[in-house]
Amino acid sequence: MKEKLVVLFVFSHILFNSCQTQKSSNHKAAEQYPNVLFISVDDLNDYLGFMGDPNAITPHMDKLALGGTAFTNAHCQAPLCGPSRASLLTGLRPSTTGIYGMIKDNSIKTGSLAEDDITLLPEYFSEHGYRTIGVGKVFHSFAPKGVFEIAGGRFAGIKPNHSFGPKPEQRMVWDGYAKTDPDNYGRTSTDWGPFPESDQDMPDYQNTEWAIDQLNQHDPERPFFLAVGYLRPHVPFHVLQKWFDLYPLEDIELPAYDKNDFDDIPAIAKNELAYLPMMPTTEWAIETDNWKKIIQAYLACISFVDNEIGKLLSALEKSQYASNTIIVLWSDHGYRLGEKGTFAKQALWETATKTPLIFSGADIPKHKTIDAPVELLSIYPTLLELCQLPPNPHNEGRSLVPVIHDQQADIDDFYSLTTYGWSNHSLRTKGFRYISYEDGSEELYDMATDKNEFVNLADVKDYKDIKEMHKALLPASNARWHINSNYTFQPYFVEQKKRINQDNE
Repeated sequence: MKEKLVVLFVFSHILFNSCQTQKSSNHKAAEQYPNVLFISVDDLNDYLGFMGDPNAITPHMDKLALGGTAFTNAHCQAPLCGPSRASLLTGLRPSTTGIYGMIKDNSIKTGSLAEDDITLLPEYFSEHGYRTIGVGKVFHSFAPKGVFEIAGGRFAGIKPNHSFGPKPEQRMVWDGYAKTDPDNYGRTSTDWGPFPESDQDMPDYQNTEWAIDQLNQHDPERPFFLAVGYLRPHVPFHVLQKWFDLYPLEDIELPAYDKNDFDDIPAIAKNELAYLPMMPTTEWAIETDNWKKIIQAYLACISFVDNEIGKLLSALEKSQYASNTIIVLWSDHGYRLGEKGTFAKQALWETATKTPLIFSGADIPKHKTIDAPVELLSIYPTLLELCQLPPNPHNEGRSLVPVIHDQQADIDDFYSLTTYGWSNHSLRTKGFRYISYEDGSEELYDMATDKNEFVNLADVKDYKDIKEMHKALLPASNARWHINSNYTFQPYFVEQKKRINQDNE
């Protein structure tokens, strides 16, 4: 009996010391590992001061870029929020997962890929000792159940009268319907004009306040991963009148536009992928004198969300975490504001794929701008390396840390791949944009001499070798559509999923 008591005492002593060692290790991790502030902005293109836009008033995002490293030629992996966010947060390409359309957050880890192959970005940080906190639009809706230890949901306070509200009872300008075949193209939230009367009525305001409160309450013994997802400037372009007042119509510069631009592009592009009759066209906007008004509304939304981001960053600067927090700001894709004939995201051209990307804080070089074409897919592995966490072997993106810290001088081989549906791809390299469609048709643009992508060089013999070089970078295989991923606003994608998945059964 005495021997048993001695053994029990020794075991208890060892267990106690082990727990104390683990506790000490956790404390050490909190001191050594940086926090992460993960900021996403919905539908934000490059209409920002630090990216050279002549109209934008964005002092807070400009300040963030100036105080860190800004990638001014970053591109999404899908020009649609659902698949773009799924790609970034899984670390996998759409051509790998088959998530080409919208998907419910809880369905991302289902389907053909084994669940063990997917560890979502916040989950990875949680597995390595971080307290994960989230609010707003991080994934497509908010987040899969249980991904965040502390979850504020999509709306931390008020519930607007629509997921992208608040909205007036009556539409202000655009009804959101396709004039032809409305049933097959759905109804969008596209509309614009000053509404409501107070910033406090906006979900983004409420989410900022919630996130600041979490910063003030955080237990410093554990590092945090705080994700804050902003809804604006997603349609409807509704914010207060004061934000519109920043942009007098007479001062707004319009982007380049050629009404004959589609004369040299493939039929699949203009008749299927880029045909979006539920969205306003540039010709309609010109005829009705709405073009500058739409841009004014979009810019007003950007300035509103810039102000919210400024409040969040100011709270971080005043907190005890200011010197030990990495900030990353990104958007899920670009947005066309009259370029290429319409006002929408869904396309494989520059204005639909280009997005801001900023890393700042905790040992990130300041006043640095990088113009190499990079991918949002790189955010996952970059954050892991910056936080000194082991790499996730399933990540398909490329860490940007060597570029950020000048450890890799030659970045000419960087490129970004964007996918829109099965086997429709766009490659952005240093000098060119190459687009390959499922039917074999192509587009090629010399971005050095034709930044507006007006002249398709795909059939010019002198560019054959350049095309072949780009073709070699396309995915070797394309997964069929994920069973739970759909895009019903565009009949082409409905038909494509049915056709491709049946062919592969």
